[in-house]
Amino acid sequence: MLEIDGLVVRYGARAPVLRGVSLDVGGSGVVALLGSNGAGKTTLMRAVSGTLGLYGGGVTEGSVRFRGERITGADTARTVAHGLVQVPEGRHIFAGLTVEENLNAGALTVRSSAVRERTRRRMYELFPQLSERRRARGGTLSGGEQQMLAIARALMAQPRLLLLDEPSLGLAPRLVHLVGETIREISREGVPVLLVEQNAAMALSVADSACVLDLGRVVLSGPTDELAQSDDVRRLYLGADADAGQSAGGSAPRPGPGTGNTPTLSRWSG
Repeated sequence: MLEIDGLVVRYGARAPVLRGVSLDVGGSGVVALLGSNGAGKTTLMRAVSGTLGLYGGGVTEGSVRFRGERITGADTARTVAHGLVQVPEGRHIFAGLTVEENLNAGALTVRSSAVRERTRRRMYELFPQLSERRRARGGTLSGGEQQMLAIARALMAQPRLLLLDEPSLGLAPRLVHLVGETIREISREGVPVLLVEQNAAMALSVADSACVLDLGRVVLSGPTDELAQSDDVRRLYLGADADAGQSAGGSAPRPGPGTGNTPTLSRWSG
């Protein structure tokens, strides 16, 4: 579905931030991008979502294709029209608009009023606390509720691929666990996810495969079960935050098909 081939990205005349990155994201499941600060994760997300130019960056080599069409250097309007929708780091909800107005803003590209209404009802089912606060302004929501709203607003656009950039940033451990549950549920409903996340324990617990970036290059990739056993991944990414990852649900078993163990998302706060 998403094909990134030999991507080189620079900001101005500085040294490249991405140095020949290649990555494929299929039509289902969750792919996690791991790496320390400065590894190039957010830059890669910007290159895919069409926001790179807003930060003074540009692709100097390589290509990005989505569903067979080249979108290298495309702006946000074009990427969203193709079905690539991003939840940026820091949430960026509309603080002055109500919860429902934020959701409606996410569906501006959806022409069918019936589809908009059906999707909005589904968002309120997925995030019951948003339903309870639908008339509240976004700026009055807690951090967890704002993250909920940011994800729900993106889903209103009917994405073919959802891009999540650091969704657990700044959240308490129990809310990190709920973010992980949300990502699993979105994937189960048929929306593939590309996840950038510094909480490696959480990311590896929800993703099907992962890619490790270091200094702008892909240094490891593969199924998450295998990467979680890698000495390098355990030492570099799971050592310092392993306890936090477990308290956040990183060690919880992933519900398998037919188990009936569908997570509920009714207690977002804080």
